Amino acid sequence: MSDIPAADTETEVNRLHAEKMLRRRAARERMMAEKTEERGLLIVHTGPGKGKSTAAFGMAMRAIGHGMKVGIVQFVKGAWTSGERAVFERFPDLVEIKALGEGFTWNTADRARDIRAAEAAFTEAKRMIADPSFKLVILDELNIVLRYDYLPLDEVLDALSAKPGGLHVVVTGRNAKPELIELADLATEMTMVKHPFRDGVKAQKGIEF
Repeated sequence: MSDIPAADTETEVNRLHAEKMLRRRAARERMMAEKTEERGLLIVHTGPGKGKSTAAFGMAMRAIGHGMKVGIVQFVKGAWTSGERAVFERFPDLVEIKALGEGFTWNTADRARDIRAAEAAFTEAKRMIADPSFKLVILDELNIVLRYDYLPLDEVLDALSAKPGGLHVVVTGRNAKPELIELADLATEMTMVKHPFRDGVKAQKGIEF
């Protein structure tokens, strides 16, 4: 057994911990002092895991809290009733939603119809991107229509590249094109570890929609 009293040992552990945290704080303050640029970001949420659109809508709520105007274009899920849309509609001065999708491609089974819906949604997206009143624009499930080649990738990349310098744009959906990820300032891949759908649990109100 150690001859050092337990109280002294605990005091030493606390002292070392405090020193470590002070070093970390000093390092972080030095790092933060170097970050001086402020500009609009292109953000991509992709991957097979749940939470891509949810994370984007969380950013929308944060922006609303700061009095920033938000534009949302839903490329696929427009036919769905969702809780987030009901919330956003309570802020008509700060949020504009264009739900122009007609469900996933297997719902319509009509490629020409899906392409027309994607084109109409992209027209709205370009309008919002060009409108200086918007500070955040969310292009929900744009990656899906790009995956199926419903929109020309080069045209989308050009529109995103030409966005105003102070505008944040978030693109969601699985299977983001490598070219889009390369263009992005921030790209996050949601990884599925476990999902209740595999155990027979259906999509539920307040969780999936």
